[in-house]
Amino acid sequence: SRRHKLYREELNLTSPAAPLPLRLEASWLQFHLGISRDGLYPRSSPAVTRLLRDMQRFPTISADYSQDEKALLGACDCSQIVKPSGVHLKLVLRFQDFGKAMFKPMRQKREEETPEDFFYFVDFQRHNAEIAAFHLDRILDFRRVPPTVGRLINVTKEILEVTKNEVLQSVFFVSPASNVCFFAKCPYMCKTEYAVCGNPHLLEGSLSAFLPSLNLAPRLSIPNPWIRSYSFDGKEEWEVNPLYCNTVREIYPYSTSNRLLNIVDMAIFDFLTGNMDRHHYEIFTKFGDDGFLLHLDNARGFGRHSHDEISILAPLSQCCVIKRTTFLRLQLLAEPEYRLSDVMRESLLQDPLAPVLTEPHLLALDRRLQLVLEAVGKCIDTFGEATVVANDGARPQSPAPDRAKLGT
Repeated sequence: SRRHKLYREELNLTSPAAPLPLRLEASWLQFHLGISRDGLYPRSSPAVTRLLRDMQRFPTISADYSQDEKALLGACDCSQIVKPSGVHLKLVLRFQDFGKAMFKPMRQKREEETPEDFFYFVDFQRHNAEIAAFHLDRILDFRRVPPTVGRLINVTKEILEVTKNEVLQSVFFVSPASNVCFFAKCPYMCKTEYAVCGNPHLLEGSLSAFLPSLNLAPRLSIPNPWIRSYSFDGKEEWEVNPLYCNTVREIYPYSTSNRLLNIVDMAIFDFLTGNMDRHHYEIFTKFGDDGFLLHLDNARGFGRHSHDEISILAPLSQCCVIKRTTFLRLQLLAEPEYRLSDVMRESLLQDPLAPVLTEPHLLALDRRLQLVLEAVGKCIDTFGEATVVANDGARPQSPAPDRAKLGT
């Protein structure tokens, strides 16, 4: 804390800051202005390219806990939180031009797989999964994951010495190996054993661009109809009832909009990444019930390349509907000249932390893509393509009651 105080006095950071001008050409602002009912950004968006570059190179001007951690520490009144723990650590970093990004530090090496005995809700959060999810989402042409880039952060200069939060300052320490470390500050399970450490100061992490504030662009957080049980032995109805989709189809807005098709898109995306932790999804209220679903918090993906969790595809296999554009894109990415693993490999080479995924994870994408297409094929064989493959924006038809023939 003494070093932090001297640093701030040297830069005169204790005096009131002068108002900063808002530059209309700032990449963060241009990204926000580019959000439409079609996605978070247009195809081949130059604003996103600049934003990724700026997040990677701009110096940080402040660091703080996210609203999730602050809520549990009593520092803010937040209605929707994700409870932090020692293995769930993220910080908000601020940059010039009012830029703001969520920083998730490296918790697991790329070649490590999630242990088989781990439940999905206690799994590590992986920085490289956030980066890879952004690239996959863009390749699938969903454009529903905020721009995300990898970066080597100097935890001393870019977090400790710029934060005004005394609680955050207090969790920094120097390890026996002379590395600078810090850990989450929360009501439970927060110990130095769960710390992340620089080498000695540099630490890999992902930076995900913030969306516009809720005051400017209100969003709703909605429970996923295919939410999993967050207990060690419980099961949800969809896990035991193959006709569960009939119930969902009767519930607004799944009964009157293309929301169900968007849920299926999200399930396909999560299956490809191996993410079982999609308990909620968010939408912009401005775009109404037919607006796209935001694919946020993807850090629990890409944990096990050797296992394909078929249950993630339950919305597809139980409802037997898919958007025509999604189906065509998946078919294209299964072709040898546009193989998904090859496109991902090439895309991820653009990231400063490349290689982002190991080769087994890339090859797993091809295998899982085939499983998705097989599931669609079974639906088409049973109900016909006209019923299963829906035009975008159209309310999908409900297959006959014998949907139970298809397992989850």
